[in-house]
Amino acid sequence: MLIGYARVSTQEQNLDLQTIALKEAGCKKIFTEKASGAQRDRPELIAAMNYVRPGEDVLVVWKLDRLARSLKQLIETVEKFETQNIGLLSLTESINTTTSGGRLIFHIFASLAEFERSIIRERTTAGLRAAKQNGRIGGRPSSLKEKDLAVAKTLLQDPSITVEEVAKRMQVAPSTLYRYFHGGRSSVVSE
Repeated sequence: MLIGYARVSTQEQNLDLQTIALKEAGCKKIFTEKASGAQRDRPELIAAMNYVRPGEDVLVVWKLDRLARSLKQLIETVEKFETQNIGLLSLTESINTTTSGGRLIFHIFASLAEFERSIIRERTTAGLRAAKQNGRIGGRPSSLKEKDLAVAKTLLQDPSITVEEVAKRMQVAPSTLYRYFHGGRSSVVSE
């Protein structure tokens, strides 16, 4: 049996286009949802997956982007379907994971996505290396200047003032002080 899943991102959007296409495709039951694709736990998608009988039914979507927002999320979702023996059919992209050809196409997409991620990683690394060679370093500016560090160090030497109080006076989080003074107060007192 074919089970449909339709989703739009906002309450103002309309599900009619998807539900009509799913009915025309032969879906006997359709789960609909108005939720962002970025939202991982979508109640109607979970309900649809629980409704589908493993090895017998196929989950049908109008388009793959209705199932997941990113290619990574889509691959994770389809892998979950595979482990649960649930087939997937996308009407727009004509991908059917219950056939060997459909699985091949999907795995080609997955390989392309992995290739794209590795290229992005290589570009990022090369960009950081080039910036470093040109004297630039990444990250945000230091939250405490040398003068601020001297004041903080002096305050930390007074045992009646807590690290939290010093951080509050310096207008930073206590974790920032610990980043500069590894070991907290003990690193300042022992000097």
